[in-house]
Amino acid sequence: MTGAEIQYDAEGGLHHFLTIEGLSRETLLQILDVAETFIDVGHREIKKVPLLRGKTVVNLFFEASTRTRTTFEIAAKRLSADVINLNPLRLSTSKGETVLDTVNNLEAMHTDLFVVRDSYSGAAYLVAQHVPPHVSIINAGDGRHEHPTQAMLDVFTIRQHRPDFDNLKVAIVGDILHSRVARSQIHALKILGAEEIRLIAPKTLLPTEVERLGVTVFNDMKSGLRDVDVVIMLRLQLERMQGSLIASEQEYFNLYGLTQEKLAQARPDVLVMHPGPINRGLEIASEVADGPNSLILSQVTNGIAVRMSVMALLLGGQSMRKEH
Repeated sequence: MTGAEIQYDAEGGLHHFLTIEGLSRETLLQILDVAETFIDVGHREIKKVPLLRGKTVVNLFFEASTRTRTTFEIAAKRLSADVINLNPLRLSTSKGETVLDTVNNLEAMHTDLFVVRDSYSGAAYLVAQHVPPHVSIINAGDGRHEHPTQAMLDVFTIRQHRPDFDNLKVAIVGDILHSRVARSQIHALKILGAEEIRLIAPKTLLPTEVERLGVTVFNDMKSGLRDVDVVIMLRLQLERMQGSLIASEQEYFNLYGLTQEKLAQARPDVLVMHPGPINRGLEIASEVADGPNSLILSQVTNGIAVRMSVMALLLGGQSMRKEH
């Protein structure tokens, strides 16, 4: 069974959320539409809805990520779920217990949903194959594979400003080779019908045969940014690099860092995004990150609503699906 097949239940609703690849356009639009209904929850005096009251969500992060874990925690609590965060340094896996042993023990405590993050590709899929039918899994990032909720919050943010994906030209810039975010973004944008997806990076930071993903590749920043509607900058993942893939950080910024001068090649109303955390002066200049075209903080805010949407669709059952 593929990652796409395992995600749907017998009625065709979402049961796991492991990968964007293979999902239908209708599923992605449903996630975006439900997220839209949750946006105003953060502005209420009491920032909660009772949808998942009595449900238990476990954030199982074998790889640390404060931003992602925190937004998942806030999202679950706003849905009134009980949330458990596990410190990877204290997990039983450090005592020789496997990931599946850890999950099985936690499931025996009546967990309804696991949010899994791991440095190994396929970790969330492995867990999804071994949990009982009533338990759901969300992939919060696995190795170089995918980060599906990040991609969904990115396209949600884009849709707030550019609702017509058919005419959209998007440039994804930077460390494509190590980025699970880029892979999920490409799948999501293609499913939603984006007109053109461009990847801009040095050859050393591009996967082999990347054109098979249906993208256009540029090694020159200014050429790649010409007339685009959206620019998504990626974090330079120095901790994942083996060997010298860039000559120096200063040279990388000179060639691929987003400055106002380079941004001038794009459309005047271009949207600037970054999944974070930002390395200022390496991937993006502060004047651009904090400028009028930047949606970086909106991405953070929208991440809560989108993750609420995914959890609601996984655990909310038929009631959520009929409403939307």
